[in-house]
Amino acid sequence: MAFDLCTVKTAEHPFYIESIGVSICSIEELCFFLKENLYLIDGSVVNSRLCDWVRDELGLKTLSRKMSEAMERPDKDVSYFIMPVFAEIGYLSGREQHALREELTRVQVGPEDERSKIRADYLVQSGRYTAAISAYRKILNRNSSPSSLGAQFYALVWNNLGCAYALQFRYSNAADCFLSAWKLVRSREMMRRYVSTLPLFLDEKEYRVKLESLGADPVLIEKIQEYNLKIAADTRDRLKARPQGSLTDEEVLRQMKEEYRRGAFG
Repeated sequence: MAFDLCTVKTAEHPFYIESIGVSICSIEELCFFLKENLYLIDGSVVNSRLCDWVRDELGLKTLSRKMSEAMERPDKDVSYFIMPVFAEIGYLSGREQHALREELTRVQVGPEDERSKIRADYLVQSGRYTAAISAYRKILNRNSSPSSLGAQFYALVWNNLGCAYALQFRYSNAADCFLSAWKLVRSREMMRRYVSTLPLFLDEKEYRVKLESLGADPVLIEKIQEYNLKIAADTRDRLKARPQGSLTDEEVLRQMKEEYRRGAFG
């Protein structure tokens, strides 16, 4: 990076990227965000609000004008909006600029659902589960049946939506998502996740009834149950080895459930 950090102005009022909940305070941070998150660049980044922020908060009037002019291009090529940002402080080498422009071209021509999924995955990784759930739902609502991306892609969206629900302890919703994923691709892994989630919110009788209604391969179900029992047993043994009085029985039960959940979805 060919710039002096001491000369980089910090904004008094950060630029907030609403879609992912990130605040930007300087041109350096903006460059870093753009370079590392090409798939997250959308209307919450490419807009007149960012142009105004660059002008008013960072005092970069010429850059602001270039960005505004890029937004007027009929081809809507985002590279003309973000590349001047990197050039402003020499953030990228010539080779890096070429590679990033090529990658950005691939991003722009990629399917909208694919970009939206990457954005939703990022939200999960950053702990913004409610926003991620909304993002996954938008993808699925746009496509009531698999498109050119194929059933495997949308099964993965259902799976990731289920994981986001599980991270909020909304196990019934999570199970419904894993079941929807399984119906699309009929994979062992999706069935494992579905069956593994059921004990987290059903009692023994309800669990048995649900398994009977599945009509799934009984051998597969038995293997899944054996796997889950092993997870539970391993967790129980680890907790038994804890120092005397270190956890209450209620805390032990809660921790067992949490470790089972991690193992079941791992």
